This record gives sequence, C-alpha cells and structure tokens, in this order.
Amino acid sequence: MTFANFPWLTTVIFFPILASAAIPFIPDPSEKGRTVRWYALVIGLINFALIVTAFYTQYDFSSAELQLVESYDWIPQIGLKWSVAADGLSMPLILLTGFITTLATLAAWPITMKPRFFYFLLLAMYGGQIAVFAVQDMLVFFLVWELELIPVYLLLSIWGGYKRLYAATKFILYTAGSSLFILVAALAMAFYGGTITFDMHELGLKDYGQTFQLLVYGGLLISYAVKLPIIPLHTWLPDAHGEATAPVHMLLAGILLKMGGYALIRMNVEMLPAAHAFFAPALVVLGVVNIIYAALTSFAQRNLKRKIAYSSISHMGFVLIGIASYTDLGISGAVLQMVSHGLIGASLFFLVGATYDRTHTLILEEMGGVGQKMPKIFAMFTACSMASLALPGMSGFVAELMVFVGFFTSDAYSTTFRLIVVFLAAVGVILTPIYLLSMLREIFYGSENKELVSHEALIDAEPREVFIIACLLVPIIGIGLYPKALTQIYDAKTAALNLRIRAEVPSLNAAAKLTAPVVGMASVKAPLLD
Repeated sequence: MTFANFPWLTTVIFFPILASAAIPFIPDPSEKGRTVRWYALVIGLINFALIVTAFYTQYDFSSAELQLVESYDWIPQIGLKWSVAADGLSMPLILLTGFITTLATLAAWPITMKPRFFYFLLLAMYGGQIAVFAVQDMLVFFLVWELELIPVYLLLSIWGGYKRLYAATKFILYTAGSSLFILVAALAMAFYGGTITFDMHELGLKDYGQTFQLLVYGGLLISYAVKLPIIPLHTWLPDAHGEATAPVHMLLAGILLKMGGYALIRMNVEMLPAAHAFFAPALVVLGVVNIIYAALTSFAQRNLKRKIAYSSISHMGFVLIGIASYTDLGISGAVLQMVSHGLIGASLFFLVGATYDRTHTLILEEMGGVGQKMPKIFAMFTACSMASLALPGMSGFVAELMVFVGFFTSDAYSTTFRLIVVFLAAVGVILTPIYLLSMLREIFYGSENKELVSHEALIDAEPREVFIIACLLVPIIGIGLYPKALTQIYDAKTAALNLRIRAEVPSLNAAAKLTAPVVGMASVKAPLLD
C-alpha cells in the first residue's frame, strides 16, 4: 500500500479511540496514573505525527478540492457512507486538534483521581474531534457531533469544580438540544428532491426552494450558534469554563468552539450560499454584539476563569464578521482567527489552571503581589495576554486585521454600515487590553495578600508547564510574523468559497452595492425573497 492509498483520516480518527480501549488493561502499580499518562501521551504524539505526515506528503496547497478522500458504503439503501476528506477548511483545524489535544494530555499530568477513565475519555475525544472536521456525510457528522459531547460531559461532571454537575448539565442541555436541528436539517436536505443522499457535496448541488433554504439555514445557525458561541446562546460556556480542569479548558477553548465556526462555514455558507446572502448582515450584527457585549462582561468579571471565558466569546465575534464579509481576505481572516484563538485560548486557560493550582483561588481580589514569587508564570501569562489583545507580531493581530480590512473593503454593504461595524468592532479591540492588563495587575502586582504570598504552594512554573506554553507561543509568534505559513493552506479554498457565495448575489458581480435594508443598518439584497 502506497502513501497515496493509505487511509490517513480513518486511521487518525480510530487510532486514538481504539488505543483508549486498551487503557483498562495497562498495569499501573501506583494507581496514580503514572504509567497511563505516558501511554496516553505517546498515543497522542503518534497520532499527531500521522496527521503531520499526511499533511506534508499528501496535501496540495494549491487545490480547493477535497483531498485524502475515503468513502466506504455503510447503509447503501439510504445512501449512508463512511466518507472522510480534508480541504482548506478542515485541514488547519485537524492539525490544530492534534496539536492542542497532545498538549492537553501533557497538561493533565497532575490528574490522580480516576486517571484511567480520564485518559480514556481524552483519547476517545481526540478521535471524535478529528471526525467532526473530516466527515463528509451529514448524518455521520451529526452522529460524531453528538458522540463527541459525551466525553466533555463526563470530564466536566467528574473532574470539575464545586458546581461541576450544574455546569455539565447545562452544557449537555444546550449542545445536545441544539444538535437536533442538525438531524432535522440533514434529513430534510437528504430527502429533498428525487434522490436520497447525505453526501455534503451532493447536498450542496441540490436546487432547493427559497423558503426551504431559509428554514434550514436558520435551524443550522441556531445549532452552531450554541457551539461558537453566539450571544444570547452563550451562557453555558462561562459556567463550563468556570468548573473545568486545565486540560478540559484547553480542549473547550482550543477546539470545541472552532467546531461551531467550521460547521457554519461548511454547511450554512458552502451548502446554502443563497440563504447566506440573506443572513449575512445578521451575522455581522451578531459578530459586533459578541465583540462588544462579551468584552464589557469580561471587564466586569471578578472570577479569573469567567473573565477569560467571556474574552473567548468576544474574539469569536471576528469569525462571524469575516464569514459574512464577501471578500477573500475576510473569510481567510475568519479561518485564521479560529486557529489563532485556538492557540491563544488554550495557552491562557492552561495558565489560569496553573495559577489556581498555586493560589487556590480564582477571585481577583484575593490575589495580588505574586509576580515576584512566580516570575516565569508572570512572564508567560503576560506574553499570552499580549497575544490575546492582538499585539503586532502575534497571530491575533494578523487575524483581526485581515477581518477588519476584508470587511471594510467589501462591496456587499453600504459605506455607512461598514464604518459603523468597523468602529464598534474597534471599540471591542480597545476594551481587550484594558481588561487583560488590569487582570495582570491584580494578579501579579498590587497590594500583596500576605497569607497568599507566604504560602508554600506558591512556587514558580515547572519545566513541563514552560514547555507547554513554549509549544503554544511558537506558532502564535510564527503566524504573527509570517502568516502565509498558515494562510497558504486554505487560500485556494476560501477564494473558491467566496466566488460561490458571491455568485448568488448578481449585483455583486457588477460591483454594485446591495440595496434592501436589514436590521436598520445594513444594505443587503435578499435574492431568495425577490
């Protein structure tokens, strides 16, 4: 079997899942997980190495088509297949999944309560996350989307904080409940017309009616709005982050939120481009609301985890604006923002966990003056906060700049609307350094909490923690200095995607502004309603 014929994606999906099944049989005399954690880390590294090998040997940057395609009949009577592939939308997120999950496994080193079950769930989740980005059958997508929620629920409910059951229950109710819209949409689209199929490519080629497209798009938007998350369907996230452990934080911020953005592009935008022409202005407005509201809410939070959680929601607002920009640059910036935020969010939440392990508090008023005791953590926290506030030279700056320029140069909206959106988004950008720098001051500077500063547990970062943050900062700075290293992976795909959605709005082809008012600010033509 040659490299080209090897089932790369099926392997990287099922390898960690099958490997997790061997964990109960691994001898661990101490029962503290010392053997199991090494096993899980090696499995994670091997799987990440397979992903990187497939990327470098089989992936063609210049192609917008699906690559690494595998398709096997599952239930042929209804056209159901195990179909996986990767393109410019999914490959960066598959790489991100392998990278973040492997580091999260290393971050879980201190876990000693039920370590076998913890690492079993971590590895099972690894395969499920990759499957979400790789499957090309909409019904299978729904199945892996649902199955991937189970490990997260258990990781929250067993290893979480004081309110872990409340947070886990809220998470599963929001995410599993909203997932029903995916199932309904999949069945409706599959049985529409004369042929029955769940293949995403074939579903995207069907000639749907106007009302049908709008209903399906709206249903899918609700489902992915919960996962992204989009305000007001965001309230599960601060609670989940408030109770999660550091490795679960990394997976939530680094990968799970990106599933919502990916699915929104893959299904709503790519498969229903005409309906997207109607909903695009609403996405822009929702993106601005995310940026401003979540930034202000983060500013008011006194709990460190919840402050960073609302910061994550704010930064995901740029993804919505980029998706709805109708420009190659804006859509490219949205994808870059997802990857960038995955790296930055994972680093910040890991450091929040490391700080909590030492101070045993998340309340900012109870901290202060620990910078001299923990200079390494202080330095790493500062560097990651600079990345989050979009410091030039780091990935967040490039991603947000691309979204700003891409949207402002769009010919799909009136000049007035573009100016208002850019101004309001800029206000959110200005708020970010205010609350992040204030957070650093309250933790590491200010008046010392004598009891806290003298505590024996207040030790500096250990080599494992420095290594994890260094691994995250390398791509954050690398992308910031040379963004083409990442954007070239998906440039062909985002250009082809933008060409497809612009084709649904004839006036854009003539470089004219869109004309029907939406939400009182945008000017957009809704061709489906003509």
